[in-house]
Amino acid sequence: MNQTRLGYLYGLGAYLLWGFFPIYFKLLRPAGPMEILAHRVVWSVAFVALLLAALRNFGFLRALAHRPRTLAGIVGAAALIAVNWGVYIYGVNSDRVVETALGYFINPLVSVLLGVFVLRERLRPAQWAALGVGALAVAVLTVDYGRLPWLALTLAVSFAGYGLVKKRLGLPAAEGLFVESAVLALPALAYLGWLVRRGESTFGHVSAGHTTLLVLAGAATAVPLLLFAGAANRLPLSAVGMLQYLTPTLQLGCGVLIFHEPMPPARLAGFALVWAALIVFTVDALRQAGHARAEARAAAEATPVPAAR
Repeated sequence: MNQTRLGYLYGLGAYLLWGFFPIYFKLLRPAGPMEILAHRVVWSVAFVALLLAALRNFGFLRALAHRPRTLAGIVGAAALIAVNWGVYIYGVNSDRVVETALGYFINPLVSVLLGVFVLRERLRPAQWAALGVGALAVAVLTVDYGRLPWLALTLAVSFAGYGLVKKRLGLPAAEGLFVESAVLALPALAYLGWLVRRGESTFGHVSAGHTTLLVLAGAATAVPLLLFAGAANRLPLSAVGMLQYLTPTLQLGCGVLIFHEPMPPARLAGFALVWAALIVFTVDALRQAGHARAEARAAAEATPVPAAR
């Protein structure tokens, strides 16, 4: 199997798993969102530690100890992903799966905004148009919900910020997840201990299946992330960008078709505007990628071949 095909398989695997996360997190009830988040953190550390031990790849920790700025960035990334995970779990288990899906549809547009305000990037007219349509979509959805869709916006901003920090850190997927989860592990363990002392922990008290699912939250977190890293290393960025819409589409399907959450006409109109913005954004990105490849080919063909000696 060639590397490109393998990259698509990895990408599809990652986005399919993420897309069906609402079903998984619903199965973790009656555990509350904070308890689920704490177990997700603790078992992620355990799972990735076993993986790194099998690969004998703990040497990177010594190097990190001498890079305080990188460590500070990891703490920031850990805080952002904790907010993202916690809000997502809360959204799913409070029957707001549709709004969580909206957050991940909006996420690429928020990433563009971060590029403007943080990285000082200049936008093309089509990108400005996509952002304008996206802002209109948020306004329509605000009217529909009777409030700002804060849950969706929090998910979009936290995950876009996490992506920005991760891009600057440049850590491999497994190593990065291990350190980020390790930063959160002590507060997570303290919270779980507090629940036990209060007699409010569901771990080991609901059923063997429930306990097993809580333990598997670590693998459920790490496996799609590792698959995504495998896809990102083998596919063009434009291909990865196209695949990413699979996850919120599946989550939206879960919310509407499986959990029967309402989708009134005004909310559907808001989503339609978001999709229109993403179409403009994606078409522009693909066109720019095509221009870049054409320019690279032209430059390569114009380069003279050294004469043989």
